[in-house]
Amino acid sequence: MESDCRIPTTCCRPRILVLQALFWGLVSLRVFGASIFSNVDEKPTVTKPAALPCWQIEEFVVATECRHCRDFEAKTLAVCSLTGYVEQINCTKSNKGEYKSCRSSLMEEHLFWQFEGAMLGLTVLFALVVVARQRSLDRLASEKVRRQIESI
Repeated sequence: MESDCRIPTTCCRPRILVLQALFWGLVSLRVFGASIFSNVDEKPTVTKPAALPCWQIEEFVVATECRHCRDFEAKTLAVCSLTGYVEQINCTKSNKGEYKSCRSSLMEEHLFWQFEGAMLGLTVLFALVVVARQRSLDRLASEKVRRQIESI
């Protein structure tokens, strides 16, 4: 008679249990290690807030639309390193011209198709895993039936 237990017997072997305990111990040490090993007497450092760009605190008008950063701009402007795209804006109150990082529709489309391709690849991979697992289970079931027939 078969058991209703869904846990494979290989997961209950002592070596596997020790490896799982070691893994989860390391994970918990990594998570809680900062609080365990931190010095309680340390005072938190106070940092002064950086000067905010004008477009974060006041109204602005877009002077040039979102475009890909040129090579020179990529090296000199810090905002180009975020997305690789930049737009020039003019703040209304302070009348300052600044650059702001932006997200291009071309970049968004490229990221979308990368995501779709990754999901399609994972779908195919897991479909193959399901088919292989089902064949394995079918083979085990037919082997069990064959053994029962032979024992009669």
